[in-house]
Amino acid sequence: MAQDAFEELVETFEFLDDWEDRYRHVIDLGKAMDPLDEALKVPATKVDGCASQVWLHSKIEDGQFTFEGESDAMIVRGLIAVLKTLYSGLPVASVGTVDAPAELGRLGLNDHLSAQRSNGLRAMVERIRETAAAAAS
Repeated sequence: MAQDAFEELVETFEFLDDWEDRYRHVIDLGKAMDPLDEALKVPATKVDGCASQVWLHSKIEDGQFTFEGESDAMIVRGLIAVLKTLYSGLPVASVGTVDAPAELGRLGLNDHLSAQRSNGLRAMVERIRETAAAAAS
């Protein structure tokens, strides 16, 4: 059920020969994101459970889920960009049906992130799911 943009990302990852290339690509995705407005870096948007500083600001527009994010760690910024390709633009009611671990597994992320980064990624996914569920109800 992945978005077209996520399918393109999966295809890109299939062409990258090793994890170092994939890692660099994730960082480049993060660098390409617009920075989060400083006014949105507040306790309500901060994601607990991440080793680095992470903020996610979700929006529901015309029934579709989108979000912006930022982190002080380059790889985490890239992971936010990956999550944006997975979730942004979905109908808000569909966000909870995405099997994020399986979809992210298609990128090989599960095998190469530290335990702390994996926990942080799970925390970001949980925040996205909770926000969408609250908006859908």
